Amino acid sequence: MQSTEQDPDSASPDSKTGGGRVYFDSPGALESAFAGNLTGNLAAAEYGLGVKFASRESWAMSVEDTPDKRGDGFLRELRRLQKERGRCLDQSEFDLALDAWREGREQDLGTYFAERVTVGPGKKDVSARSPNQLAYLRAIRSKDLVFGVGPAGTGKTYLAMAMAVSLLVAGKYNRIILTRPAVEAGENLGFLPGTLQEKINPYLRPLHDALHEMMDYAAAEELMSRGVIEVAPLAFMRGRTLNHAFVILDEAQNASNEQMFMFLTRLGFHSKCVVCGDPSQADIPHGQSGLPHALDCLADIDGVRICRFDTRDVVRHPLVEKIIRAYETGGKGREERGKE
Repeated sequence: MQSTEQDPDSASPDSKTGGGRVYFDSPGALESAFAGNLTGNLAAAEYGLGVKFASRESWAMSVEDTPDKRGDGFLRELRRLQKERGRCLDQSEFDLALDAWREGREQDLGTYFAERVTVGPGKKDVSARSPNQLAYLRAIRSKDLVFGVGPAGTGKTYLAMAMAVSLLVAGKYNRIILTRPAVEAGENLGFLPGTLQEKINPYLRPLHDALHEMMDYAAAEELMSRGVIEVAPLAFMRGRTLNHAFVILDEAQNASNEQMFMFLTRLGFHSKCVVCGDPSQADIPHGQSGLPHALDCLADIDGVRICRFDTRDVVRHPLVEKIIRAYETGGKGREERGKE
């Protein structure tokens, strides 16, 4: 749908479908409520909510709305959020609001924003984007060992990293330890050039990338040089006791039973551990992944929480969710279309 601009004197509430004008403080306030992209995000809201909007200068309105006036309610929510923040909403905040209204979860929106995670200076706060993500953040806050299990792009590592940085900055933990198995995904580690550290760096790059989204690059590098933040392969955890640390194990599906047991028993005093993985993407031989075994063994232990994600929690490019669904169905959609 394309957004419709009407003359302000002719646009009026429609008793059957539309709503009244929702006035913003200024034309700039209207633009900022739509994350600085009024045209594009107005069209996205029309498509997502199944409505049609009109806008002019400092107001917007629904001219074709749903029976429960979702379009009108969404505009009023955006106005409230913009006033509450007193600044331009960022794209992630707009998307969060739209997703909540599109899925009928608008009553939870205040909770999502209220429980946002404050990370490094100058970086935007991080908020849950779905009920599963909100439950995950709450579990990390309340439990010492949390498993985040689900498809790529569901925020497992990103949210865990946000919590780690937030708690480090707040002085709740003395250090962050980020680790993952150095397992080849179709490539042979031994054939990579350079020293051992240079060989394993590509496997740790995703953790570096996530960290730099939460902290200024120079600050993160300085903390790593001092050992406050450590990024290392899982094999380097053997024989250690990790006290006063927030520990994240990424790509846990690539850890063997022995490695998983070794890692889980490293947890020391006043430490928190988050294990992230997707059993469907294991790069080690079938049946050797230690993640499913750990989930079975620890499911009923007090102090452990298992949080599961699905494709509805994907927060990467919208195409990622479609790719995941296509692989889950094994191309059945294509086969059904071929029969038509």
